[in-house]
Amino acid sequence: MNRAHSGLLILALLIPFASLTAASATLAPAASTEQLAARARPSLAIITNHGRNGAGQGIGTGFVISADGLIATSLHVVGEARPVGVRLADGRTVEVTTIHAFDRHADLAILRVDATNLTALPLGDSDPLANGADVIALGNPLGLENSIVAGVLSGRRTLDGIEMLQIAVPIEPGNSGGPLLDRDGRVIGIVNAKSLLTRNLGFATSVNLLKILVEKPNPVPMATWVRAGALDPAEWEPHLGALWREKPGRLLVDGVGSGFGGRAFLLRTTPALVPPFELTVTVRLDDESGAAGLVFLGDDGDRHYGFYPTGGQLRLTAFEGPDVFSWRILGTVPSPHYRRGDWNKLEVRVETNGFKCLVNGQAVFTSTDAALRGSRVGIAKFRETSAQFRAFAAGRGLPTPPELPPGLVMALGGRDVPEARLSEADLGTLRTNLTAARGFIADRARRLEQEAVRLREVGARLHREAVGLELAAELSRPEAETDLARAALLVARHDQPDLDPQPYLRQLDALARDVRGRSAADAPPAARLDTLRNFLFAESGFHGSRHDYYNRANSRLNEVLDDREGLPITLAVLFMEVARRSGLADVHGLSLPGHFLVKHAPSGAQERLVDVFNGGRLLTHSEADELGSEYAGVPVRSEFLPPATKREIIVRMLTNLRAFAERDEGAAASLHYSDLLVTVAGDPRAEAGQRIDRARLRVRCGDPAGARADLRWVLDAAPPGVDLERLAEMVRRLSEE
Repeated sequence: MNRAHSGLLILALLIPFASLTAASATLAPAASTEQLAARARPSLAIITNHGRNGAGQGIGTGFVISADGLIATSLHVVGEARPVGVRLADGRTVEVTTIHAFDRHADLAILRVDATNLTALPLGDSDPLANGADVIALGNPLGLENSIVAGVLSGRRTLDGIEMLQIAVPIEPGNSGGPLLDRDGRVIGIVNAKSLLTRNLGFATSVNLLKILVEKPNPVPMATWVRAGALDPAEWEPHLGALWREKPGRLLVDGVGSGFGGRAFLLRTTPALVPPFELTVTVRLDDESGAAGLVFLGDDGDRHYGFYPTGGQLRLTAFEGPDVFSWRILGTVPSPHYRRGDWNKLEVRVETNGFKCLVNGQAVFTSTDAALRGSRVGIAKFRETSAQFRAFAAGRGLPTPPELPPGLVMALGGRDVPEARLSEADLGTLRTNLTAARGFIADRARRLEQEAVRLREVGARLHREAVGLELAAELSRPEAETDLARAALLVARHDQPDLDPQPYLRQLDALARDVRGRSAADAPPAARLDTLRNFLFAESGFHGSRHDYYNRANSRLNEVLDDREGLPITLAVLFMEVARRSGLADVHGLSLPGHFLVKHAPSGAQERLVDVFNGGRLLTHSEADELGSEYAGVPVRSEFLPPATKREIIVRMLTNLRAFAERDEGAAASLHYSDLLVTVAGDPRAEAGQRIDRARLRVRCGDPAGARADLRWVLDAAPPGVDLERLAEMVRRLSEE
């Protein structure tokens, strides 16, 4: 789980569900633990996911929530881009036809299976449940079927923005996804995780979050689910298991490989590489006790060299067989150039008589070992670490990053800060006055840390300013030439310096190719619009963020593409850009107060409005008017609203981000978005409005001088529609204060 939650929509959506009424009406009086278990067992299911080689990868629990084939569980039990198996309580193995609904942040999933007349468990309400209330957890711990344990609700904890039920119940692998029942046999939670502190403590996701998914599903056919994030077999060949996934510009790996030491690796399927050649990748480990990096000079099996970080150091190994007895560690060394917990660039330069290994441009190993001379290259991981890889490249003459001119390097103080080296005599002197020595060292460390913070702030400011200028240049193009998708990705890059827009632009192209392949060349525009709606929302699972609405990830197009979840405006950008790339013209944004729609207005045909936040449903203008009027408090006539310009769309996205940042973290966190809004305003009147708003934030952040500068700019520009006398009075008061 990786996002913060808003409870506003949750409260609005906690309503009775018609599909569950019948189950709820048949509730029996409070019963013993044994009786409740007997009633619930027919509703339990064993869920397995599988590796790409078909071997079992994991096991968990699910439970029936609808007689027509809906089974609830945890998303991590299902896994991503994996085949899923379901075995019902009566022993039948049934096919999963659709991921009916899923929520990554809440770690929930609902599967639709090819079965009917199932026994559903009734869903309760976890909100009124008091601490100390009796609860019962059912599941398949460690693969043992139909286990039941009783305990109590011991508290509620907010974990990563989600309120979780803390339960005093022993939780083991295999319990995940199982139902947590109250004493009336109602589901009040979905078992999610066990505590790392004690075996008799676990956590469950509230059933009320599951109800939201029941009410508004985001179905994805199983065939599409398995393909999503799957490796391209034309590029990668997996070996020894683990969970490898591909997102635009990145390769991700989780799980433990089946090789010795949890080893797993990918080999690139490109043509054989003959020395000399270069190999590079940038990698980040979530756990430095693990290992992940490059493999090279390999055969078609498991023989190759490996260069990778492990335990915060760099290691070079010759893997000459399947286990440790056939491995030769050629070296393990620390490097001051390796950045623990951060992205690190690994590089191997292979020559005819040896090879050199580098980290972040600095040499670590030089070897003439000649035991392995295969032509395969790739990446590997070890143990339980999760890792991300990006910018993998192999070949001759790979581009090198630009370097600062030597004169500028010296002006900045040199490339390397000399390390103070203390002799034994110096250390002996310090030992005679440890109090003073500790104070001196602590003060020196504090000043270095402050300098590091300052430099990071300077780097972040330079990045944000560069993105702002790039975004302003994109929006300054004529409307027809402005690349809306690229502009939206630059908005995301403002927050994420490592983001490369190009892989996501290619993903939009790929989505458009899929849409074109589903429509005849001579299909009318209305039919092509319906094809696009069905593809994005029914087949691919893109959906509005219902109970995570205010999370800034929903405003970043790259994360919307990754998670298939977003705000109305980012989903509209996705819809419009896939439409444009697929050849569907006359698709525009329609900006309503509090909502954003897409309008398809082909010449000579009836306009159609698409509510991208709610599954791509079609709206009439009357329905759109009702939506906008309810939010604005005044009548809105959508048919007279002009299409939103690309600049207006980007400004609205940034305004959302600023509001969400201020709401979650305060004025200081939102100032960066105000800076960007000023940069991309486009005309003096719009810039004046952004500067006035930035002045407000600057005052709240204790920067009256910055606020005065903004307001004086507005006074000098004197755009129409601004009360200059009132503004001058505000400047006078700020000067007095």
